[in-house]
Amino acid sequence: MSQKRTYRTFTHREAVIRICCEKFDAVTAEIVRQRRILEEYIDRHRDFRVSFEPLELLADAPEVAQRMARAARLVGVGPMAAVAGAMAQFAGQAGIEAGAAEAIVENGGDIYLQAAEPVIIALGTGTAELAAKLAFSLQPDDTPISICSSSGKMGHLKSLGQCNLATVVAADAALADAAATQAANLVKTAEDVDPALERIAAIEGVDGVMIIKNDQVGLAGKLPPLVKIR
Repeated sequence: MSQKRTYRTFTHREAVIRICCEKFDAVTAEIVRQRRILEEYIDRHRDFRVSFEPLELLADAPEVAQRMARAARLVGVGPMAAVAGAMAQFAGQAGIEAGAAEAIVENGGDIYLQAAEPVIIALGTGTAELAAKLAFSLQPDDTPISICSSSGKMGHLKSLGQCNLATVVAADAALADAAATQAANLVKTAEDVDPALERIAAIEGVDGVMIIKNDQVGLAGKLPPLVKIR
């Protein structure tokens, strides 16, 4: 590649998605396709949209619903906690399958990427104490990978906690998304950070987790190298 990466924005329904992929049309078409498939399923299974707990699927549930429900069962949340990550992974994989050398898809703080060259993934900490942003430094061999984040301080999604940032790394983006949501839910004070790290790191399929509460940073499992960016 060697040239500077170009990111484009794609908006569909309420989602605003940043994409870096030479097969942009394949990526966006997959987002639209998977969203349609999921909405058609939800029309027949209304509890899927509103449940805050894992639930059983209809017998003919599509793959996107299956991935989300599996993540929800492993983590202990509702399946919609995994939707952004699931969509990002479907989209990124579609770009690669269409012949792209790499694909980076960011869907509301949930990222799926397969890189051909080194890449820095910035993590907005949401804290005054950490004025310099933290970031993960990734090599191509580290990918494909999913890096998903949730916060009780930033963004528009519902969180039950007061965590500045919870970030989970996993191969499965639906799982990383659901686990990041749960991690953020578990943290209301700095004393909650260590128990939350232990619980999330123990989930099958989770590679690593980082939780930030005010100026306290907790790490568990295997994470990409952390660097500071200004």
